[in-house]
Formats: sequence, structure tokens, C-alpha cells
Amino acid sequence: MAGAIASASAVLCFSLQNPIRTLRFSSKTQPFHFSKPKVSVFQWNSVRLRPVISPCSCFSSNTTHYEFSDGSSEVELRLQLGGQGDVSAKDILVDADGTSLTVKLRQAGYFATLIDTNSLFEKIKPAETIWYIDDDQLVISLKKQDPDLKWPDITESWESLSAGSMQLLKGTSIYIVGDSTEINQKVARELAVALGYTPLVTKELLETFTKQTVDSWLLAEGSDSVAEAESAILESLSSHVRAVVATLGGCHGAARRTDKWRHLYSGFSIWLSQTEALDEDSAKEEARRHIEDGSVGYSNADVVVKLQGWDTDHAKSVAQASLSALKRLILSDKKLPGKKSLYIRLGCRGDWPNIKPPGWDPSTATDVPPSATLPN
Repeated sequence: MAGAIASASAVLCFSLQNPIRTLRFSSKTQPFHFSKPKVSVFQWNSVRLRPVISPCSCFSSNTTHYEFSDGSSEVELRLQLGGQGDVSAKDILVDADGTSLTVKLRQAGYFATLIDTNSLFEKIKPAETIWYIDDDQLVISLKKQDPDLKWPDITESWESLSAGSMQLLKGTSIYIVGDSTEINQKVARELAVALGYTPLVTKELLETFTKQTVDSWLLAEGSDSVAEAESAILESLSSHVRAVVATLGGCHGAARRTDKWRHLYSGFSIWLSQTEALDEDSAKEEARRHIEDGSVGYSNADVVVKLQGWDTDHAKSVAQASLSALKRLILSDKKLPGKKSLYIRLGCRGDWPNIKPPGWDPSTATDVPPSATLPN
């Protein structure tokens, strides 16, 4: 279950003449919830685990054509009612709450569903919902809880997350960590394409630099040597922006080691974690145990995505879940991208998330000076 970046100016600005779009819903559950692999998404801060779960269950009796615009403090949805004959207010049912919206139209004595989604792009103020009929259109005005957040579309989807993430990430790079090098690479490439970021793979960089495969290196020198080399690669990448970096999986990479996260903290990190848990609650409990134990370096990540099973065809769905969780993480603290930037400017000293003032040296510090702060 659960949850990219393009030019905000190109994607998020809407003209006065809003394009007509097709809103397609299915009687099946949409991506974010599929039978294999199952995906659960969590985010946490340095204090406690906070699960982020965004199941999307959408249904419509038919294809609905609509126009959408973002007017800063509110978004407007125009649904085509053409061909339905005389329609009055008593023939319309609109129910909006949180991130859900249901719209029904009375036809031949019963209400047909036009829209039924619990995955609006972000939260609304349901008490301030306004709707009216304008000729052959139903106009619905939804008040946003966060007026500063631009909505690329009415629902949260792969396309809207891809288009709407620039304003949140602000160029901050993303690191994909986890037990499988293959999964890390597949998901990272999906994210890079969607975001317009540069895809980087530490395995490929290591093999190009050393002119040998990682497998042969492991046999010759062991995993500690490989982890040290990958850590050096991560140091060189830590000042890069707009990159999605896929790291080595298993016990061989730097991300597995708790003492090798100094440069991984420079970006937003996503832990792709395979699990044998049979349900969502068990997956949550497993994630909590990993954080409390702290023995696995992956538990330092900003977001964890739990996978039960894996298929390369689901890489985009996992990437979508990751973006959805990152969106919620950043919206919970909009200063996070700026804090990541400050961490890089101060030299990636390992003092994340409690950044110390300039001049602080972790190798000689004996006290705990106050943390550096961002200007308002």
C-alpha cells in the first residue's frame, strides 16, 4: 500500500481555458494496493516511527471527463454532465472529506457514481466545499488545507506526484537503499525518469573505476573493502543535486553499516525492505523493531517501503509509493530540504538531524553545542 520532479513552472501553471481531461476509475483497487508485491510505506523522524499509508480505492460506473485548475487557496473541478437531460441540485450528491471525494448523479431513479476516490492530491477543508451546476458542468470548489502546495491534478497518481514534487524536494537528491541491489536500481531508474533527475548507480561507478566486477572484488578483498569504496563514492556524490542514487544491497554496501551514513544524510533516503509479514500491522511492527534495534544501517532512512514479493513490473508502483511517502514527510516539515542543504554546506559531518554550528568537529568535540538553525 501507499504512495518526482519536473519543472514546476511548466507543469503547475494552468491557463484560463482548462484542458478537458479524462478521469478513469476502475472497480479494481488502483496502484498503491496490489496483490503482489504488497507494499507498505512508513516515514519516521529521529524520535519515533510515524506510518504513512495511502491506500487508494477508486470506483466509477463510467469514464468521467473533467477540467481541473489550481487557484492557490482552492482547486476547482468541472465535471461534464452533457447528455444527462435536465439536472438540478437534488440530482447531485457531493461528499468531500480529508483526502476523499465522492460525486454521484441521479439517473433513472438511482444514483450513479461519477467519482469515488480516497486519494485526492492532498488534504482539503471539507466544511468549505462549494459546488454548483453551470450549464452542462458540475463545478466543485475544494479549499486546500495547504494553500502553498500546488496541485498538478485532482488525485494523487504517478503523473501528479511526478509533476508536483519539484516544489517540495527543491533539488534535493534521493538515495535508494535496501537488501537488493537489483530492486534499488530498478526503482531508482523509475524515479529518475519521472523526476528528471540524473540516475546514478554506485555498483556501476565502482566497477568502472576499478575495472572489475563487485562480485570478484568481494571474493578477493571482502565486503568491508567494498563498503569502504562505496562510502568514498557516496562522499563524492553528496554535493550533487537532482540525482537518484541506487546503492549496493545486501551486507556488502555502505548503507548496511550504521557508521557509513555520514554522506547518505545529504539527501532523502528510501529503504526498500523485503518482508515476510503477511499483513500491514505485522509489517509496521517489523519496521518498529528495526528502528528500536538500530543494528541495521538501513533503519537510518527517512522512509521505509515494505515489499512482500518482487516483480520488475511493479517497480513503478514501488516508486510511486516512495514519492507519496516523501511528499508526506516533507509536508510534515517543509524545512527539511533546506536543512539537507545546510548539512551539505557544513561538510556532511555526520551530525544529522541535530546539525551543529559551523566549526564543530566531530573528531574533537567533547561537549554538545546547540544545533544550527535555519532562518525563518
